[in-house]
Amino acid sequence: MIWIAPPEKDLATDTLEKRLWSAANQLWAGAGLKQSDYSEPILGLIFLRFAEVRFMVRRAELEKTSASSRRGSKVDDPASYIEQNVLYLPAGARFAELLQLPEGTDIGKAVNEAMKAIERDNPHMAGVLPKGFQIFDSLLLSNLLKTLSTIPADLEGDAFGKIYEYFLGTFAMSEGQKGGEFFTPLSIVRLIVEILEPFRGRILDPACGSGGMFVQSARFVQAHKLNPNGELSIHGQERVDATVRVSRMNLAVHGLEGDIKHGNTYYEDLHKSTGRFDFVCANPPFNVSQVDKERLSAEAGPGRRYPFGLPRTDNANYLWIQDFYSALNEKGRAGFVMASGAETASGSEKDIRQKIIEAGAVDVMVAVGPKMFYTVTLPCMLWFFDRGKAKTPRAKQVLFIDARHIYRQVDRAHRDWTDAQISFMANVVRLYRGEKPDYTLGGKETQEKIEELFGSKPHYQDVLGLCMSASHDKIEEQGWALSPGRYVGAAPGESVTDAEFKTQLQTWNEELETLNAQARELEQTIANNMAEILDA
Repeated sequence: MIWIAPPEKDLATDTLEKRLWSAANQLWAGAGLKQSDYSEPILGLIFLRFAEVRFMVRRAELEKTSASSRRGSKVDDPASYIEQNVLYLPAGARFAELLQLPEGTDIGKAVNEAMKAIERDNPHMAGVLPKGFQIFDSLLLSNLLKTLSTIPADLEGDAFGKIYEYFLGTFAMSEGQKGGEFFTPLSIVRLIVEILEPFRGRILDPACGSGGMFVQSARFVQAHKLNPNGELSIHGQERVDATVRVSRMNLAVHGLEGDIKHGNTYYEDLHKSTGRFDFVCANPPFNVSQVDKERLSAEAGPGRRYPFGLPRTDNANYLWIQDFYSALNEKGRAGFVMASGAETASGSEKDIRQKIIEAGAVDVMVAVGPKMFYTVTLPCMLWFFDRGKAKTPRAKQVLFIDARHIYRQVDRAHRDWTDAQISFMANVVRLYRGEKPDYTLGGKETQEKIEELFGSKPHYQDVLGLCMSASHDKIEEQGWALSPGRYVGAAPGESVTDAEFKTQLQTWNEELETLNAQARELEQTIANNMAEILDA
């Protein structure tokens, strides 16, 4: 199926977040700094502006109650703020005060001291806030504060969160490979969340980056008129300490509570995750080598983190896949991004994959086309587990969706999905599960597309070129491969425009380049192994 949405008309050019980014970008363009140097401080200043708005609202409430109270004023009592999930900002650490510092002041030092003071009076934020503001000269920092002061104090709802998120995403796009370490493109995350449907329960991301999976899960809950903090218990783990701080600020800006821990997930299961979670969602690093599997040997075996054994290949993909599987409780669901090729990997990885399929956990596989990520142009795969389907008619079925030709072209190098496209794919999954469609995200456009393919009273059916529900027997015939292209096929006689054909040809060429690159890597691995054997 081909569904290429027209490029987004830039109607939102004048949105607040875009104007802020443009203004800030102009300021640091001439400063000779790398974006990787100033991204965290800038996010910290946005956080400070957000914190002050909430602080002033709470302070006004306390001033009002203190006037009629005999117990004395609590206006300057940090506990009176923290108990309402509001940061206490001591004198000298407030955005407005920093904005008014006289000319000649070392503003970088003043902001650093402000961050330290906030952490001192709010112990739960200890070690979280950035303190690298000395990289800015005072004039630049003063202008940045003025720019961010234009964020209105009366913003409602999740507006601050969207500003923070926009800066996160734009930094990630600008920083290339490094940006991909902490930020997963929004449309990928939203599709994972829409298919998982995390209405309530314990949710884990053991490679949580900046916490985007949690934020979108909370938005999903909010969109269905529920309170995320009341319904979700958030747990994350992240290897990079600086990214842990960004993630914790991200949660705070979105008004979320969570337990984000710093640690290397390969060797430290800090949440003691086995069997404890209702939902797992993640975008782990792809094809990582040189993980010390001897350190993991005690974790292999039934009821442990790696219930189906350790892969013999020097590739961590099937460590992550088993991590996600084992963290789920008996009704848990997982959705995660995985390198293209893992779904057809051979040898010990194939053996593990077969066992996971036979365990009845694999629920949905979605093939994603290239250019969806900021860091690489290669395609990827979305895997979904559902350990609760064992007693359903889907027990020995897997739904395959080929979404490689569903996208919107953002610019020459990047693609994403529209809300309607995300909702459409999620609703194909809902029909396959026997659930009613949910058009909360995609609205009328999604409804029309679903009814076009699945009828006015929609029920699931295989659609050539889009989706197929395949039995375990069928998957065994395909050598336990989980590549949607092997099952879904291509719709015959599907007419395409010249532009669409060009896009298709470009996609196929990129896939060929991917396969060629993987073949070269495999060839080199074989050569290295042979050399080691012969030298031994």
